[in-house]
Amino acid sequence: MALTRVVIALNRAKDWLVATLVLSLLKLISFLPADKAIGFVDRVARRIGPMTSRHRLALENLKRAFPEKSPAEREKIARDMWGNMARLAAEYVFLDQIFDFDPDASEPGRIEVEGAETFFELRDGNRPFIVFTAHTGNFELLPVAAAAYGLDVMALFRPPNNPYIARRVLAARRTSMGHLVPSRAGAAFTLARRLEVGGGVGVLVDQKFQKGSKTQFFGLESQTNPLLAKLVRQFECEVYPARSIRLPGGRHRLVVEPAVTIPRKPDGVVDVEATAQLLNDKVESWVREYPGQWQWFHDRWNIKHTLK
Repeated sequence: MALTRVVIALNRAKDWLVATLVLSLLKLISFLPADKAIGFVDRVARRIGPMTSRHRLALENLKRAFPEKSPAEREKIARDMWGNMARLAAEYVFLDQIFDFDPDASEPGRIEVEGAETFFELRDGNRPFIVFTAHTGNFELLPVAAAAYGLDVMALFRPPNNPYIARRVLAARRTSMGHLVPSRAGAAFTLARRLEVGGGVGVLVDQKFQKGSKTQFFGLESQTNPLLAKLVRQFECEVYPARSIRLPGGRHRLVVEPAVTIPRKPDGVVDVEATAQLLNDKVESWVREYPGQWQWFHDRWNIKHTLK
């Protein structure tokens, strides 16, 4: 017991130290102009990221997903990923400055929206719906854009593993992203209640789920969370894909696609496994288009144990 308490204390101390360093850096860059600060952390991350153990995992994931690419090509994608992650963190600091989207503006700003008519349709439709996305580009801008259209979406999210960073991130998200539901026990019931009263929910669908449906992702066996399919089966709601794409010059394109057709069994019941595969196929198409904008350091294919 004593040894366990020591290990827990050491882990907490490590988390606190990492959080202090990260949050101090973000506080420091807040005194710089937004573009310079975001560009600075991008350059730093491209140097530091490859020194971490997560970089090795990212390269192994890339090797399996893109066996046809050269080591140099995969290395570039991994470094682009670190730059994207650093920008994502820094953009929290400057969210008020970078999110200049106005549905009524005549001139485009940093943020452009493709499929804006879907926002309006969902806002005025008074029916339950689900929007799914992945960890691509600055995916955090999607609920902010929904709020700009007056669309209230309850978003399911996975808090960072570091509890100190998680608290700070949650506080920042709550100021601009509406209703948030941490991905933990009871989250599914919270989302179900929202759909039951005709509301909308948003979910990320590209993370590993240990007890999930057996699917393929980049031709490799993976486990996918069946929650979305089960919610559709219960509430017969429409499902819309949405993603964020980084553009040159610190700009972003948010894309809301038309509703997908949910696979069903011969008796008309939602096919949970086929729906999970549909989600994977959609996310894979996004990642193949902009591979450097996805988070390759997640152990999506349960291969981390092979790197020891």
